[in-house]
Amino acid sequence: MKTKKKSILESNVLYTIIAIIIGFIIGAIFLASAGISVGDAYGKLWESVFGKPKNLIWTLVYASPLIFTGLSVAFSFRTGVFNIGAEGQFVVGVLAATVVGILVKAPAIIHIPLCLISAAAAGALWSWVVGIMKVKRGIHEVLSFIMFNWIAFYLSNYVVNLSAIKRSSGGEASKDVADTARILLPQSIRSALGCRSANAGFILAVVAAIIIWVLIEKTTLGYKLKAVGFNNDAAKFAGINSDRSVLTALSISGALAGLGGAVQVLGMSGRLSQYAGQEGFGFQGITVALIAGSNPLGCIISGIFYGAMKYGGSKLTMVNAPSEVIDIIMGCVIIFIAISHVFKKLLLDGRKKKEAK
Repeated sequence: MKTKKKSILESNVLYTIIAIIIGFIIGAIFLASAGISVGDAYGKLWESVFGKPKNLIWTLVYASPLIFTGLSVAFSFRTGVFNIGAEGQFVVGVLAATVVGILVKAPAIIHIPLCLISAAAAGALWSWVVGIMKVKRGIHEVLSFIMFNWIAFYLSNYVVNLSAIKRSSGGEASKDVADTARILLPQSIRSALGCRSANAGFILAVVAAIIIWVLIEKTTLGYKLKAVGFNNDAAKFAGINSDRSVLTALSISGALAGLGGAVQVLGMSGRLSQYAGQEGFGFQGITVALIAGSNPLGCIISGIFYGAMKYGGSKLTMVNAPSEVIDIIMGCVIIFIAISHVFKKLLLDGRKKKEAK
């Protein structure tokens, strides 16, 4: 039987923690080399997240769309496809939720689900088209997703400037979505929490993570999707329709990213602005998924961590530290998670030599 120490050494959690620590150390080196107090910068980062209860609520608000895009990427990883298109799916999810939120007039009990369903359907369709190109023509999904990310980007900017969508008061943004489409918590609760954008997005993200975990781990569909991802040829031999599984996996993955877009616009921004560059939520979802080890429930924790880094990082300018240091830290975390197998091999080999003596 495995000893407790060996189990810890073989655990991916250990190497994720090591990667995060290394990321902060490298971030500290960059701050020090720029003549910025590491203690002041990291102290402000900590205070911005844990200093007040409202900061924790803001962290959850920032984390909500990241959990969804993290789930999107994690689900695709577990089922054998690489969804680098979560960015585009997120954007069309924002777009669909915004259009429905502006043009449809309905009570909140109908309007909110309609916006969420529209966003999920848009994300699923965007991803499904790439799946069709993959299974019918053999076009690699990574190439298609990169192209579709930019198509979504320019499509969104086009729709924002349509007369029925663009705000009449000027500015490169859409009209505000109707109040009946917003997923904000009641005003009394927001006031008590000290967060004007407190919304139900985090609750929806947690529910989605639980559903995806159950789907992957406890259902026949999840077993088939994982089987195709683990060994496509063996899955075909077992009678599983691999093409259908790929399309299903990509559609679910796209729907999750689309929901992340809906949560962002209905819960926080309230309108769609013309993009000057990629939003980044889909690419950040890759980071969330990797930190979580592609575990849907782990995406909740890693999404909160990334949300804390984004919210806390936005306050670093108060101590004259560049907020870009967060990107450096998270980039280093990803690099060291990607090569964590090297650390694992070194530690396990060292342990075997020690036991052999």
